[in-house]
Parts: sequence; structure tokens; C-alpha cells
Amino acid sequence: MAQFELYKDRIDEYRWKFRADNNKIIADSSEGYINKSDCKHGIELVKQQAPDAEIVDKT
Repeated sequence: MAQFELYKDRIDEYRWKFRADNNKIIADSSEGYINKSDCKHGIELVKQQAPDAEIVDKT
């Protein structure tokens, strides 16, 4: 089952990874968060925005 994984990095900041059903990482946070609640908020933003995201082919 796909899931968001919340963890602390080497400098003690919160980050997230999104793992697909096959456990491969397909997205991650582009920044570390000092507050856990801010990291969770970032996850929620991705969850809200992704269903309507379009694919833009710039090739």
C-alpha cells in the first residue's frame, strides 16, 4: 500500500517520503522542517493538490 513516511534527517529536521505500493520512493520533501506539524502540513498539501495535477509535457 502506498504511504507517506515521516522521519528525521541527519541534521534533526523532519522530512517525508512517499512510497509506492512496491515500496519504491516516488516523491520526497524538498526541504527539512523544524516542526513536525509543518512537515505533516506539507504532506497534507501534496495529498490535496495531487488529485487534480495535470501532466505538462515540455519535451
